[in-house]
Amino acid sequence: MTARTLDHVALWVADRDAIVERATEQLGMHVIERTDRFTLIGADARRFKLTLFAEEGPRDPGALKEITLRANDGDEGTYELGEGLRVNVIRAQTDVDYDLDNVALWSGDPEATADEYLSLGFNEAEPRDGVPRVELGGAFVEFHRGEPGDPERPLLNHLAVLVDRADDAKDLPAEVADVVDAPNTYAVFVWGPERVKLEYVEHKPTFSLV
Repeated sequence: MTARTLDHVALWVADRDAIVERATEQLGMHVIERTDRFTLIGADARRFKLTLFAEEGPRDPGALKEITLRANDGDEGTYELGEGLRVNVIRAQTDVDYDLDNVALWSGDPEATADEYLSLGFNEAEPRDGVPRVELGGAFVEFHRGEPGDPERPLLNHLAVLVDRADDAKDLPAEVADVVDAPNTYAVFVWGPERVKLEYVEHKPTFSLV
């Protein structure tokens, strides 16, 4: 299986419109797609995105610590977008404002969790400030020591990995959670370490979001 990049982070939120408003005003993102079920926001449809699924609140951050974006311009800082979603912005060279630097997750055993992600198509990466991490397409998933818990209403829905062929994910050493054949994409979902759901998604030739 060829894993290319971290395509998006999907979240369950009670008030997606409020989060979208803050993200577009403070982070320069725009709405790529909005349906009755979800809103997709980002700087570019073919780069990193946030998918906000409408769900009953309140939500608990659970495994998600924070998300860090790279920007060529603008102010560095931390933005609280609501419902426990924290987004950091750092100044770093990137092709598109804003692109992903890392997704930080809580883990009860960061070193072991990072090792497990290597078997799921992620690449080895040097720790940053002693924090274990893995890499895809120049972006990282970091594992910070802390208990992710098992909240009834988690904020994190899944992490999505862009791949050439999603069906190859069925051969990974992980339980398949779901298979979704959508108009623009085809995806296989598996349960990753500490019950973080991972989506392996391929873009169909009809993929045309802007």
